[in-house]
Amino acid sequence: MAASNSTTRFSNRVDDYVKYRPHYPTAIIDYLKTQYQLTGKESIADVGAGTGISSALFLNAGYPVTAIEPNPEMREKSIDLLKHYPHFKALDGTAEHTGLAAESMDILVAGQAFHWFDAASTKPEFKRILKPTGIVVLVWNERKIESPFEQEYDRLILKHARDYVQVHHRNIEPSDLAAFFSPEKMHTAAFENHQVFDFDGLKGRLASSSYMPASRESGYDEMVQELQLLFDRYAQAGNIRIQYVTKVYSGRLNSSIQS
Repeated sequence: MAASNSTTRFSNRVDDYVKYRPHYPTAIIDYLKTQYQLTGKESIADVGAGTGISSALFLNAGYPVTAIEPNPEMREKSIDLLKHYPHFKALDGTAEHTGLAAESMDILVAGQAFHWFDAASTKPEFKRILKPTGIVVLVWNERKIESPFEQEYDRLILKHARDYVQVHHRNIEPSDLAAFFSPEKMHTAAFENHQVFDFDGLKGRLASSSYMPASRESGYDEMVQELQLLFDRYAQAGNIRIQYVTKVYSGRLNSSIQS
């Protein structure tokens, strides 16, 4: 996939992204504090920050956050949504060329974004901007495919998606992530997460994914009709529950300090 495509493909989905994408469990903050003895004042760069979902997680915990986002529509939305935080700013940049100063950040976060990066070019940039004992935190909300609804919902996505198989984060194996952190140790953790939607919410959640047909695009109406049938079959009290496992992969890049 062309790099330009990866930085522009969400431009027409910003509102759906803000309304319907899952957030991240606050338990991640406590986990990182314990794992890395954080003080709560560390400087954070949220790389591939999008509309600021992962930035908000750390801002709410009191951390100063610099968002790095190449998509102008998503970056401007993050500024609008998070402007009330005095220690937030958003800059134009990519994982491979952040524009940040050398050794300026304690923590680099990528929420639902690392699969868009060129890992070979990203690693030296991350090493450059991290302080010597800084850490990298890679986070994904991984939708479960266990219940009958979850399995049918996934089949609907596979049927109507344009490039789901090529771009989905499940293409990245833990061994690929371990190689990114190598020779340092990678730590892993998992947290339960979920969303509850009425039909409009479920439709918005589906449309927020860049690989699905957007409103007024070919195939959108057929997709929505099938989604309505699926919702009618499985909804309870007018709602559907989507379950996730939030997976966290973290470690140092510049130091052999054990943690």
